[in-house]
Amino acid sequence: MKWEVMQEELCFQGFYRLKRYQVRHALFEGGMGAPIRRELLLRGNAAGVLPYDPVRDAVVLVEQFRIGAMNSPHGPWLTEIVAGLMEPGEQPEDVVRREAVEEAGCQLRELEHISTYYSSPGGSDERVSLFVGCVDSEGMGGIHGLAEEGENIRVSVRAAEEAFAQMAGGLIDNAMTIIALQWLQLHRERLRGLWR
Repeated sequence: MKWEVMQEELCFQGFYRLKRYQVRHALFEGGMGAPIRRELLLRGNAAGVLPYDPVRDAVVLVEQFRIGAMNSPHGPWLTEIVAGLMEPGEQPEDVVRREAVEEAGCQLRELEHISTYYSSPGGSDERVSLFVGCVDSEGMGGIHGLAEEGENIRVSVRAAEEAFAQMAGGLIDNAMTIIALQWLQLHRERLRGLWR
């Protein structure tokens, strides 16, 4: 299958970049399709981690304001896992270890890779590397984040079952966190045996 970029234009440069493309691509039935125009949000790659305490059977979650959720019926403060954008040359494991300290004040021990996936390939190039990380959650909580990055992040420790119930009830409603929690539901007993 082939594709061809016929035209590329930078539409916006800010915290993210937006480009407009005119492309043609091969058709499943053969031949090339007509040119189409699409905008692409250039976000770069990200990495996220679900901090999990196998002794307490608890997860560490963060809550922060998200511009994309301003029209949510629950409001724009989302309950999420720890995550951040990758800098050039940075490895995903380095990102999640750095972000765990900055966003949640926690040190990750062992890490296990969950998945690497495109978050929204219909309009963004972002690719997310997702992990679960072993932590001791005793005494964790409070407000964290980097003020110079406009972060104001509330950290909470929840029983895994409580987090699963909040996800099932729609209170946790972002893809990265749902993927990580569903993965934990499937692998929790193995992790508890491995990390305790």
